[in-house]
Amino acid sequence: MNSDPIKILIVDDESDTIEFLTYILKKENYDVRSAGNGLEAARILESYKPDVILLDYMMPEMDGMEFFKHFKKNYPDWTTLVAFLTAKSEDETQIEMLDLGADDFISKPIKPVVLMSRLKALLRRKVDLGSLKRNDNIILGDLEIRPESFAVIFKGENLDFPKKEFQLLYLLASRPARVFKREEILQAVWGEDVLVGERTVDVHIRKIREKLNDEYIKTIKGIGYKIEF
Repeated sequence: MNSDPIKILIVDDESDTIEFLTYILKKENYDVRSAGNGLEAARILESYKPDVILLDYMMPEMDGMEFFKHFKKNYPDWTTLVAFLTAKSEDETQIEMLDLGADDFISKPIKPVVLMSRLKALLRRKVDLGSLKRNDNIILGDLEIRPESFAVIFKGENLDFPKKEFQLLYLLASRPARVFKREEILQAVWGEDVLVGERTVDVHIRKIREKLNDEYIKTIKGIGYKIEF
């Protein structure tokens, strides 16, 4: 077994939830820390770099969304994966989480078997993300993608790309002219265990197109998308 256990930070205002999750995760030999709200979690991050954050959506003082925005702003280069814990089942809430760059969401009440399945899927994607960061830059005409720094440069201008948009663009650009089906994109970028629909892919494609002036990404009707330049 690796001498450096996977580090997990639990952020939840319910002590029973923290105790329950800590027990399950420590049984699997994870290194676990916990915080009762976003402010406490922010302080922990000053000395603790987790591999995964399990983040409650609704909390006092600093809620999950506020903490997540703080985290993304202050630690943009970290490859830490974030899964929201939420009792909310509305599609709009789930899409909001994913659009902000969250990697997954886990519905409450949390079932141990579901938690471990989602966590293992997240960690597989963390390994894939680490491989992506070691890859060479991609240059396609006026578009340059730098995986090591998660930078997108278009016509000499640095563009702001949230993680999911970056991963989607990188996926398409890594195989120019290849048509990617929507389900392929979903599995590659969001993972097979994340319950999001093809609409999520279309929304992210629209946002990428807006940033690239409707250049590069072509729709193949009824199939998916490809890079063309």
